[in-house]
Amino acid sequence: MGYPTLKNSGGKRIYAENSLEALTLRFIRERCENLRFDDKKSACEKPEEKTFLGSSIKANQIPYDMQMDIDRLCLENAVERFLKSGKKEDAFDVYFCYLEMFVGDYDKTRRMIELLSEFEANGSGLLMKHRDHYSHSVYVFALGLAIYESNAIYRDAYQKKYNLTDEHQAACHYLEYWGLASLFHDIGYPFELPFEQVASYFEVDGDRRESRPFIAYQALESYISIEKSITPRLKEIFSGREFTTTNELFACVLAKKLGEVYGCDENQLLGYLTDKPTQPDAFNYFMDHAYFSATVLFRKLFEEMECKLVTEHLDALTAILMHNSLYKFCIANPTMDPERPGMHVWYKGEGNIPFRAEVHPLAYMLMLCDELQCWDRTAYGRNSKKELHPMGCTFDFSGNAIKAIYLFDEKEISKVNQFKDAYIEWLSERKGKAPGLKAYSGMYIKNGNGVSGFQEDIERIVDLTAIKLRVEVGLSDNVRKGRQTYLSDSNFLNLYRFALILNGRWSSGDAWKKAKDAGQEDRFLADQSVIRSFEDSFKNLSLEYKLSNINQAKAFAKYMNEIGCFYTDKPVDFELVDKFTEEDLLKIGLLEHQRWLQEHVDMGWIYGTPDGADRERLRQHKDMIPGFDGAQADVSLEQAKENYERLDKAEQDKDTEPMECMLAMLKVFDGLRIYRL
Repeated sequence: MGYPTLKNSGGKRIYAENSLEALTLRFIRERCENLRFDDKKSACEKPEEKTFLGSSIKANQIPYDMQMDIDRLCLENAVERFLKSGKKEDAFDVYFCYLEMFVGDYDKTRRMIELLSEFEANGSGLLMKHRDHYSHSVYVFALGLAIYESNAIYRDAYQKKYNLTDEHQAACHYLEYWGLASLFHDIGYPFELPFEQVASYFEVDGDRRESRPFIAYQALESYISIEKSITPRLKEIFSGREFTTTNELFACVLAKKLGEVYGCDENQLLGYLTDKPTQPDAFNYFMDHAYFSATVLFRKLFEEMECKLVTEHLDALTAILMHNSLYKFCIANPTMDPERPGMHVWYKGEGNIPFRAEVHPLAYMLMLCDELQCWDRTAYGRNSKKELHPMGCTFDFSGNAIKAIYLFDEKEISKVNQFKDAYIEWLSERKGKAPGLKAYSGMYIKNGNGVSGFQEDIERIVDLTAIKLRVEVGLSDNVRKGRQTYLSDSNFLNLYRFALILNGRWSSGDAWKKAKDAGQEDRFLADQSVIRSFEDSFKNLSLEYKLSNINQAKAFAKYMNEIGCFYTDKPVDFELVDKFTEEDLLKIGLLEHQRWLQEHVDMGWIYGTPDGADRERLRQHKDMIPGFDGAQADVSLEQAKENYERLDKAEQDKDTEPMECMLAMLKVFDGLRIYRL
C-alpha cells in the first residue's frame, strides 16, 4: 500500500482463497494500489514544511496521495461490510464511496439513488413478480471485480479493447467504468414499475398481456435531447458528427460495436430505441428499465453535473442499455422473426449468437453478473414472495472458471422434497407440464449434458466457451448467520442527511448545545440556514469522515435494539420515548465506542498522542486502545469497555450526545417516533 500507516488497517478477515469476498477485496487493495494518485500535486507539496494538499477532517492536513489511499481503503471496507451483511444500508456506503471518488458530490446524485430504493420498497408490493435491485446492483459490482481479479482471459480481452498495457492502469480503469455500469444499471426501474403495476392490476391466470390495458411514455424529448454544450465534445469523439438525441448517439455506438457480428445497422437500432418507451406492444408488452437507466444517467452526468465525457462513459452507458431486453430480444439473434416485422428472433431461438467479451467487455460482464446475481434479493412481488429463491451463494473462481453453489434455506426442505417427489413421478410418465419450484427447479433440473436450465440460459446470453461456468444447488441453515436485523425501520433512506447533522453539531459551536438545553432541538433543526451551514461543513470533510458520520447514523437501529426500543413511522401502541435514561445512555455509549474503535482499526488508526494536524497524518488517536494488536481483526466488547472506562467524562459524552441528537432528527426529517417495548 502507498502509505505505511495504512498497513495498520486491522488484521483482515480470512476468506476462502478464490471466494467472492477474497477476490473482490484483493482487487481493490492490491490490484488498484495507488488509485487516483497525482504526481503533479505531490510535487507541489513540501513535507518538511508540513504543506500538504490532502484533506482529512480539515483541508491541507495530509499528503494528497495519502488521502487517495485512504479513499481507496474506505471503498474496500464499505464493500466488505456489504458482502458481510447484504443490507441496503451498507449498499448505500458503496454507492457513496464510488460517487465521491469517481463522479462528484453525492448530494447531486442522491435523489437518483435513493429514488430507486424508496420507489422499489414502497411500490413493488403491487406487482406479481419483483425483487430487489438496489443491493442487487452492489452484488453485481462485487462479482465483476472478483471475476476480473481471477480471470486472465477476461483481463486480457479488456486490456486489448482499451489498449492498456499496464496492469495497474487497466485495473483502475476497469474499477471506474465497471463501477458506473454495474452500480447504475437498474436506476431506470422507477419507469418500469408503474408499467408493471398496471399490468398486474389487470392480470388474470391464463390471460395474455395484449388483451389488457398498458401504459406507454410520451413527451420524452426533454430526456433524450442532447444539450448544445455537449455537442463539441461529441464532435471530437465522432469526427465532427452531430447528434440531437441520446437515441441517435446510442444507436451509433452500438452499430459500430455490434454490426459486424450481429448484422444490425444504425437505423434499425435507432428504431428499437425510439419505440421501446413509446410502443411497448411492439416488444411483447414489456417496458425496458435499461433504456431509461442509460438515458437518465447520460443526462445526470453530462448535463446536470457537467462531467467530462469520454468514450468509456459511452461504453458503460451502452452496456447498461443492453443488459435487459434490447440485447436478448432485438440483437442476439440475427434471424428475423416472420411474426414480428423488423424484429429478430429472440435469444433462445435457433441462430442465437452468445455475446463475446472482446466485442464489448463492459456489456459482457454486466450481462453475465446480472444473471449470476440472483441470491439474497428481497422479494416484493406477490408471486415472488411465494417462490423459493437462493439465500446465498458460494463461489470458486479458480482456473479461469466460475463455480457457483446457490444455497437455499434448509428450513424449506419440505417444499424441496415435495417438488422432487413430484418431479420424479412426472419423469416416469412425462404427462402434462413438468412440476417446478422457482428458482430452485431451474438450477436443480439438468439436461442430458448435465447443465441446468439456469446455466443454459446464461450460456445463450454470453459466450462461456473459454470461461467455464458450473452451477450447483445446496441447502444451508446459516447463510444469514451474523446478519443482524432490528425492529427499527425507516422507509426513507435518509442516512446522508442524518450524517451531515451529526457532523454539524460540532461545527455549530454552542448553538446546538443551547438549543438542546432549552429543549428546542426541533426548532433548531428546522432552520434552513442552519441546515445549509451543516451541508457546507459536511462537504468539506474527507470521504473517511463523511462515512464515519454515516455509519454512526446507521448504528442507531442496533443501539435501540440493545435498550429495548425501536423506531417506526407506523402508529403503534407502545410507550413513546422522548429522552433516554442514564442506563440507556451508558449502554449506547459503550456500543458506540466499540463501533468507533472498530471503524478506526479498520482504517489503520493506532493509539498515540500527537499534537494538532499531526494526528491525521500519523493516524494516531489518544482514544484508541493502548497496545492494541493491529493483527486483530475485531475489537471485542470487553476491550471496548475497558478502554471506555479509562476515558474522561468529556470523551465519553462524545459517544452518547450524537444518539440524543438522533431523537430530534428522526422526528424532524423522517416522521419517525421512538417507542419502548
